[in-house]
Amino acid sequence: MLEQPKGEKITTAALAARIEVSEAALYRHFASKAQMFEGLIDFIESTVFGLVNQITEQQEKGLHQAQAITLMLLNFAERNPGMTRVMIGDALVNEDERLQLRMNQFVDRIELALKQALRTAAAQGEANEAETAMRANILASFVLGRWQRFAKSRFQHKPGADAAQQVALMLV
Repeated sequence: MLEQPKGEKITTAALAARIEVSEAALYRHFASKAQMFEGLIDFIESTVFGLVNQITEQQEKGLHQAQAITLMLLNFAERNPGMTRVMIGDALVNEDERLQLRMNQFVDRIELALKQALRTAAAQGEANEAETAMRANILASFVLGRWQRFAKSRFQHKPGADAAQQVALMLV
């Protein structure tokens, strides 16, 4: 339902009908609709930060880490269009405020991971230490912009299109 282009509000009644169960069955597994979204957010966080950890363990060079993290975030969105609407907050409009706060923290953690990769690059003599926060913010903003465009284009503008070259330019 999150992948539907019109992005209509998801109700528990519509969700139950879509998966062919009763609303009561949904509430036997989840105390509220917010708890259903929390499950999606848990999946997003564990997947993304698990991949971030793999990247930082496998890539020695900080600039390679920053580039790989950025591209992974774009590819994750492309492979999970419905989750993209959660990550940018579209699917959370009119839902419990704590859900949007949690996604804001998710984005902050992404920026922090990028900043750490760029600090590693600076320690390796590949980047300027004074620019790490600014470059991390630019990369995070680039990712958010690509996610937004993907969702708002009804998933037509792929977030990863030409991204490798653009990210490389931002890391020069």
